[in-house]
Amino acid sequence: MAERISSYGNLYDTSSLLQYCNDDNLSASSSMEVDDRLSYLEQRVQLQEDEIQVLKAALADVLRRLGCCEEQGQLFGKRLAPTKVRQLLQALPSKPHFSNGYLPQKRLGGYPSSPSSPKKELVQSIKNMRRSSSTERLTAVRREASTDSRSRTTSSSSSSSGKKDSKSKETTFSADDGHVKMFLRGRPVTMHLPDQFKGTYNLDSKLDLPENKLKLQWVYGYRGRDCRCNLFLLPTGEIVYFIASVVVLYNVEEQQQRHYLGHNDDVKCLAVHPDMVTVATGQVAGNSKDGKLLPPHVRVWDSVSLNTLHVIGMGVFDRAVTCVAFSKSNGGAHLCAVDDANDHILSVWDWHKEKQLADVKCSNDSVLAATFHPMEAGLIVTCGKSHINFWTVDGNTLTKRQGLFEKHEKPKYVLCVAFAENGDAITGDSSGNIYIWGKGGNRISQVVAGAHEGGIFSLCVLKDGTLVSGGGKDRKVLFWDRNYQKQHELEVPEMFGPVRCLTEGKEESLFVGTTRNAILEGSISGNLRPIVQGHTDELWGLDAHPSLEQFISCGQDKLVHLWDTLSHQPLWSKYIEDPARSAGFHPSGSVVAIGTMTARWLVLDTETKDLVSMHTDGNEIISIVKYSPDGKYLAVGSHDNFIYVYEVTENGKKYSRVGKCTGHSSYVTHLDWSMDSKFIVTNSGDYEILFWDASSCKHVTNIDTVRNLEWATSTCVLGFAVFGIWPDGVDGTDINAVCRSHNQKLLASADDFGNVNLFSNPCCQPRAPSYVYGGHSSHVTNVAFLHDDSHLISIGGKDMSIIQWTIA
Repeated sequence: MAERISSYGNLYDTSSLLQYCNDDNLSASSSMEVDDRLSYLEQRVQLQEDEIQVLKAALADVLRRLGCCEEQGQLFGKRLAPTKVRQLLQALPSKPHFSNGYLPQKRLGGYPSSPSSPKKELVQSIKNMRRSSSTERLTAVRREASTDSRSRTTSSSSSSSGKKDSKSKETTFSADDGHVKMFLRGRPVTMHLPDQFKGTYNLDSKLDLPENKLKLQWVYGYRGRDCRCNLFLLPTGEIVYFIASVVVLYNVEEQQQRHYLGHNDDVKCLAVHPDMVTVATGQVAGNSKDGKLLPPHVRVWDSVSLNTLHVIGMGVFDRAVTCVAFSKSNGGAHLCAVDDANDHILSVWDWHKEKQLADVKCSNDSVLAATFHPMEAGLIVTCGKSHINFWTVDGNTLTKRQGLFEKHEKPKYVLCVAFAENGDAITGDSSGNIYIWGKGGNRISQVVAGAHEGGIFSLCVLKDGTLVSGGGKDRKVLFWDRNYQKQHELEVPEMFGPVRCLTEGKEESLFVGTTRNAILEGSISGNLRPIVQGHTDELWGLDAHPSLEQFISCGQDKLVHLWDTLSHQPLWSKYIEDPARSAGFHPSGSVVAIGTMTARWLVLDTETKDLVSMHTDGNEIISIVKYSPDGKYLAVGSHDNFIYVYEVTENGKKYSRVGKCTGHSSYVTHLDWSMDSKFIVTNSGDYEILFWDASSCKHVTNIDTVRNLEWATSTCVLGFAVFGIWPDGVDGTDINAVCRSHNQKLLASADDFGNVNLFSNPCCQPRAPSYVYGGHSSHVTNVAFLHDDSHLISIGGKDMSIIQWTIA
């Protein structure tokens, strides 16, 4: 599933189809309705294409079978001219077109239901194979067609053998052959037992839960890319913000984080009560622990105890809560929220009673901000695409007055709103203008034209009355006095991107959130320094340093970070030319290899971040790069179905190709080296487990040669030592990564449901028990233990978060 999500766009946030736009004049939610319509049309087209492709694949299968019969008949005679069957085969399209605009949605957080019909199985199979070659697709369709008969044969032979074999649901064990066979979506995966398990292994044995547990210690990153008004300072000295489904409370001075973990999917908005203790956060549609759909809602919680106080709007909101705010003039008794549905419903709540007081259709266009007036009771201001509205709450009704631009330029977007000391509303728009709206009115009383080049993404009024504005295109932070005369300016460094959110800190400090998911701290007189950094696109590449408290991360944002787990800051960051997909340290730690989405892989010096070497293999994604334990070889697994093996010399500085391992019928997903650096085991997208001789690159077919090998790592998701990580009802793409601790006691897995799972190692019993940890809101793409097993690192895919777990 993660492979499909990776290939066809960001749909992990089921409430929004919005993409970050580099055009500063566009908001993150400007194209909501257009995207909805496009998605619907693309869905219809995609379903038709799927059905057509199923028919093509079935026809190809029949023709290939006929072709086989013809070829067998020709074995007894001379070769004939091309037959009608071959002509038909050649006429079939080798690579059918698929729209990248639509991907069938899969629930995150719960397990998918079992296929209900062979037709649905075939359709799903085709979707799974979009990234594969045409031959691979046809091969898989043939396997699907024969799945039922194979399953029945296996079951009957297993039960008939009685005394020799035992069976556990979809998993079978053959004592005679010394293997366990499990089924992923009906396909058999055969795993051979080491000799130490022969005579004692039993499928019915139970594994214990691991002795250790995980505790969330640190979350790297900030969601500034497509969310706004999401950074505040609390009286505790902590800044509060969110990423993925975690709300982070970060004390910068003490370098400590606390975390509110009440949400189960993406948090999209944040508000702090006038008491500066109570916090409200809104989320997108998610899933409960038993897999049932959990509608979008607002959670009101205590920032001191981190206890949830109230849950608002369960079953009322449709898609996602994107704006939330507490009232101010009545002691914060009310809360308003905007649902990111087609009608953008504005609702007002008595949050203590969890009771809705009023609701109204807010706007046909996107709504970017909603806030209560600080002085006038029952007055709410909303703004967004081509509008600003002033709403009066009267009992259970909301009455609207539109903001009148009159002779002034009407902007494409009103991006943000704040309030002056005297009660005037201040707005920043996509044209770079600041408009001042007289207290209680809906007309412009003053204009600061062209305050910024490009849009104004955030406004903040400091305690001394100074107005601070944050620009998008110009990345400037400007300070204005009470008469709106410019006093000072700062500029955000280019690598951190445009300003997303501004909030006042202690004394003269200022916090700046950016659209490249960073948080900076500075002051009027000082420079801005980063205190939180992260990635800005899908994450897959991760590896822990072999001897230091460091790890590497890389993603499709072309950014490589080398992190220090003690300071929680990057030791260095480097942009590379291509989107990155995989990473692997040399055993010496002196260099790190990075695999990209464009078939290139490169080697960086870990001290200087200089480029050491660059190579290209094939023309597909480099899904895995891993050095042998002795550091003398590098194995490069590709989506072109091959593993390229290189000899490594000069401590990781020089590379020469040894050969290419050929034999997989689908893309290579995972790879491990034997402890003696002589053999490689690999997994592929069609659930194959193959073994290779590293020096010759030959496929090892004699199982006795590799049955008892000790493996240096355990990152292959298919194998006897790990097959217990697979729960019921999942397909072969639902677990993205697995990693064994260095003391070999623990096994961690990363799944498509936003969970990190902790098992005892080895995990060789069906459906082994585990501890399950949330925090990520997207598919978790990778996990890695630090060299001393003190921490586990996990990375999210589309949520772009990195979580550091303490092993307790």
